[in-house]
Amino acid sequence: MKFVLISLLALLSFSVEAQKTDIDLKQSKIEWTGKKLGGEHYGNIQLSSGHLTFNKNKLVGGTFEMDMASITCVDITDDKSNKRLVDHLKSEDFFSVTRFPKSSFIITRVEYKSATEYLVTGDLTIKDKANPITFTAKINAMSTQTIAEATLVFDRSKYDVKFGSQSFFENLGDKLVYDDVDMTVKLVLLTK
Repeated sequence: MKFVLISLLALLSFSVEAQKTDIDLKQSKIEWTGKKLGGEHYGNIQLSSGHLTFNKNKLVGGTFEMDMASITCVDITDDKSNKRLVDHLKSEDFFSVTRFPKSSFIITRVEYKSATEYLVTGDLTIKDKANPITFTAKINAMSTQTIAEATLVFDRSKYDVKFGSQSFFENLGDKLVYDDVDMTVKLVLLTK
């Protein structure tokens, strides 16, 4: 009984001290970069929801969700070519956006490194496939806003994104698209 009471008090003290802060969807952004043999493409994805949780001003958890239908390409200036690439990224060859309109990231573990740096581990879910990923996140708290920034590198082949992947196909030649995708995340937290 004593153990149960102590556990309950510990849980209550954590829940009182832990503070969930929503992200500002207008100011926050995600940028992606995909590389292929002889070049790369890059663009943006809009966030549809998200929050970070702090305990005594230290990051302890959080999550964010991405609207995959919002994916854009910003490096191709020709409208027709740009639309062709974006439509291809939304297709079954890549992210199957009609069937899987949302992707997400959920923090599962946080290690404190310094006043502004954390080693973050969490589950990245794309096309309903979740895989763990670890990266360094920087959080800067200023008088007007708090900003969390990180660059995640994920292996798209683990999410059944097969087009031009040497993990699924051989002898691709100049059709090779590398499996690693860079995703730069900037979360601007809403001020209370």
